[in-house]
Amino acid sequence: MRIIPATLVTIHPAHRPAPKTTSQSRIFSRRSLHGRVAHEIGARIVRGEMVPGEALPNEADWSARLKVSRTALREAIKVLAAKGLIESRPKTGTRVRPREDWNFLDPDVLAWRLAAAPIDRYVKDLFELRRVIEPAAASLAALRATATEIERIEDAYRGLEAAGDDGELWVEPDLRFHQAIIQTTDNELIGALGALIETALTMSFRLSNDNPAGQRHALPLHYGVLAAIRASDGEGARRAMLLLLDHSEEDVRRSVSSRRGFVITSIGPSD
Repeated sequence: MRIIPATLVTIHPAHRPAPKTTSQSRIFSRRSLHGRVAHEIGARIVRGEMVPGEALPNEADWSARLKVSRTALREAIKVLAAKGLIESRPKTGTRVRPREDWNFLDPDVLAWRLAAAPIDRYVKDLFELRRVIEPAAASLAALRATATEIERIEDAYRGLEAAGDDGELWVEPDLRFHQAIIQTTDNELIGALGALIETALTMSFRLSNDNPAGQRHALPLHYGVLAAIRASDGEGARRAMLLLLDHSEEDVRRSVSSRRGFVITSIGPSD
């Protein structure tokens, strides 16, 4: 399981040029040249500066405009095609794909969307997604967990206890806790969903890591899920997870309100 380092999430004030912080400079410098080009083009597309169906400028013009080689531009196009943002076809050239084809769970696309759209809409979409997957996963985990799998969930819970109210330390064990439950369903398709939504989960935890109320108040909610899984109580685990998600959404909204006007603009380098 890949944990996204906390240092790769940068928050900048919205609606005005972002200051060139040391953290932002480090993130940008980690990108390869074609990664930087992909970042610039991808952000433009998600912001709506290039609309679905619109043809990208020809290779010679754009490489000159961006001051990069054609090779770097071609590699950037491949990156964006893999994210579902663009497609290249004979005769019609390279065009922006319909929005429904974009991979919104890709770390970069997610960051560009957060920078371009109201964060309240993202929070709503995120928790709707989590409520579709995680309560059912907790119920199955309660019915199928082995002793080893329960120990894995317990270990993540102990990490939450150790983190206390430290939002930065809380993120990693929180991700392990929720991912361990998803993997404990003994369902490969649900397990694959866990990997797919990992970035969204991490972002959810990071959005609440400066909650004015701290993090420790969420421990009993996590323990309720753990206890139901230990007891093989499928319905209890489902209800406990729903309650946890309800409170988690409140925490995220409280945290977002405390820094209203800020959006997340980067979740690590494009390659």
